[in-house]
Amino acid sequence: MSQPSRTLVFGLNYPPETTGISPYTGAMAVGLARRDQAVRAIVAHPHYPDWKISPGYGQWSSRENIDGVVVDRVRHFVPRQPTPLPRALSEVTFGLRQVFARWGRPTSIIAVSPALLSSALVRLRALATHRRTPFVVWVQDLYGVGVVETNQGRGVAARVIRSIEKWLLMSASTVVVIHERFADRVHEDFNVPRERIRVVRNWTHLPPLPSADVRAVRELYGWADDETVVVHTGNMGVKQGLHHVVEAGRLAHRQGSAVRFVLVGNGSQRDDLQQRIDDAPTTAEIVPPLDDRSFADILQAADILLVNELPGVAEMAVPSKLTSYFASGRPVLAATDATGITAQEVHAASAGVTVEAGDPAAILSGVHRLARDPEAATRLGQNGRRYKETVLEETFAIDQFATILSLPIDGAGGRQHPSPPSAS
Repeated sequence: MSQPSRTLVFGLNYPPETTGISPYTGAMAVGLARRDQAVRAIVAHPHYPDWKISPGYGQWSSRENIDGVVVDRVRHFVPRQPTPLPRALSEVTFGLRQVFARWGRPTSIIAVSPALLSSALVRLRALATHRRTPFVVWVQDLYGVGVVETNQGRGVAARVIRSIEKWLLMSASTVVVIHERFADRVHEDFNVPRERIRVVRNWTHLPPLPSADVRAVRELYGWADDETVVVHTGNMGVKQGLHHVVEAGRLAHRQGSAVRFVLVGNGSQRDDLQQRIDDAPTTAEIVPPLDDRSFADILQAADILLVNELPGVAEMAVPSKLTSYFASGRPVLAATDATGITAQEVHAASAGVTVEAGDPAAILSGVHRLARDPEAATRLGQNGRRYKETVLEETFAIDQFATILSLPIDGAGGRQHPSPPSAS
């Protein structure tokens, strides 16, 4: 008789954090638990995107049960400003806490990257004490690519990060990525065999969106009926390049254009963005993070949903906000690299239009283009919802993960996969 499955998950971010990769790590863990696996997660205390530990948390160690998952939280260094060096120290202290925690006897281990450095430390411990246990690295962002694309590391630092990432991915039993483009990069850049790479798409982590009273929501936020409201949600970090959106709002103000840019969320660049908004007239404004219901309401009350990326950001990540955007049925405007993953995803869904990253005039022009043709905008929004329902489906994604964990290990230490990677 086969032994029961015991999955041990290592990840920096976990619910109740609501942005970034936290909802996916949490939903995957809960989904596996509902498929009769014993799931335990060793994670940090909630601190993202504020970079401050949430009230009620912060103990040296704590344990709770969340929807059938045993969640062990460990205290680590959280920098006030997540610049590269403090952020690296944060990951190392977190990784050391994970390394010295009690692991028990898992039948599978999943490390969520980022955080890369803590995942590498966990892998070293696994090689020392759990060498025969299948080790899965779930790649949400390509760390080394991100360091280069956001200009946060060059030279020796970038080479060290790349070496660590290559070693981690090559040593894994299976590398799970969230997009086919990631699969290509992992294979071509790090020489990971194709048969060890699997594609499991991220999904819309919100429950089915209840219909919003659009007029009431717009009144609540003070949005006029004749305004075109453009909403950007999620982290306000370096790679989002949101200062360009503030400048687009400044341009709209100068032109007397009835376009309002609403930035919803928090992050390392929030204070800088607020200062830019305060410095000179702009139609841009910031709204603090919202609960799930208010978040769903604001998405549906917007006229356009914005993805904005720093120029040069093309391959490092698939914005998690896209899944929620598609679910809302609103058209997407993506200011991004025309050859990058974000543009590819928007075009694959036929859910919006793309414009050049880093160009405030192009952002405003894209808004006007969508606003001038309401029928086309409605059609794009419907296309996005259809794409979410057929491609980005949670149950299917977690079933894929459960299947990956159940596959036997081949003689080289990798999973025996019956077919090539597929995004389905």
